[in-house]
Amino acid sequence: MKAQLGIAPIAWWNDDLEELSDDVSLEECLSQARRAGFTGMETGRRFPMDADLLGPILDAHGMRVCGGWFSGLLLDGDIEAEKDRIAAQMALFKAVGAPCIVYGETAGSIQGDRNAPLTTRRRLGEDDIRTYGRKMTAFAEWCADQGMPVAYHHHMAAPIETEEDVDLLMKHSGEALPLLYDAGHMAFAGGDVLRVIDNHHRRISHVHTKDIRADVIASLDRERESFLDAVVKGAFTVPGDGSLDFEAIVMRLAGYGYEGWFVVEAEQDPKKAPPFEMAKIGHDELRRVMAAAGYTVEE
Repeated sequence: MKAQLGIAPIAWWNDDLEELSDDVSLEECLSQARRAGFTGMETGRRFPMDADLLGPILDAHGMRVCGGWFSGLLLDGDIEAEKDRIAAQMALFKAVGAPCIVYGETAGSIQGDRNAPLTTRRRLGEDDIRTYGRKMTAFAEWCADQGMPVAYHHHMAAPIETEEDVDLLMKHSGEALPLLYDAGHMAFAGGDVLRVIDNHHRRISHVHTKDIRADVIASLDRERESFLDAVVKGAFTVPGDGSLDFEAIVMRLAGYGYEGWFVVEAEQDPKKAPPFEMAKIGHDELRRVMAAAGYTVEE
């Protein structure tokens, strides 16, 4: 089985909380990620949205775009509006050969609001998710027809957060809607990270290897503290530095024949967790567990 290792720039600069950012250029970020062993990076706010500008920068560092976040509003919006909103990113991703666009639902999300406690996130009933699932399926079908699939990112502080939320979304959406599996977000939400793979492996098209610090998460006051408060406290980290058993997670994915990108995404304070050093820790741990699982990592 073949796999590729990518990383997100959120370790170097945070798009939701700019105070958690290193003063490094895109070029230096790519250089550090490549030296750590990664061959792909997801996009962030310092990426030019012009393939003629971005392509040569990627080539100079031997890197690819391995995905990137899109702030979707389909929960409260309509498909035609989302087609217009995603068009520029879709054109860029097609031009640079990205595997997918990461769809994150931001309608009603509190993930970027430091004043909103975790318990105040928007919750959907099954009827709501049934309607939403139909819309997401239609949108995903259109994106795939355009030559750029989306991968749906379940996320803390978002309307689709918990294992039950994911189960219902997968139940009420079609096969055309792939799932981005994020171990860290699922663990933070209290889900069973292996059971989610068991239940939805047929839909998983992209993987974020985010680790957690279980002691930090256990200490949170969810009635008072926000998702961003948790990030600042160090809730997330890279594989090999946290509480999750990534050997078990990767072995389970391998058992179902998953092939594709494994992306390290761990937002932290770069002053407390130097991005290059953390990137090396994450890469080395992934290489170790992927070898154990029988993966050949493409360089």
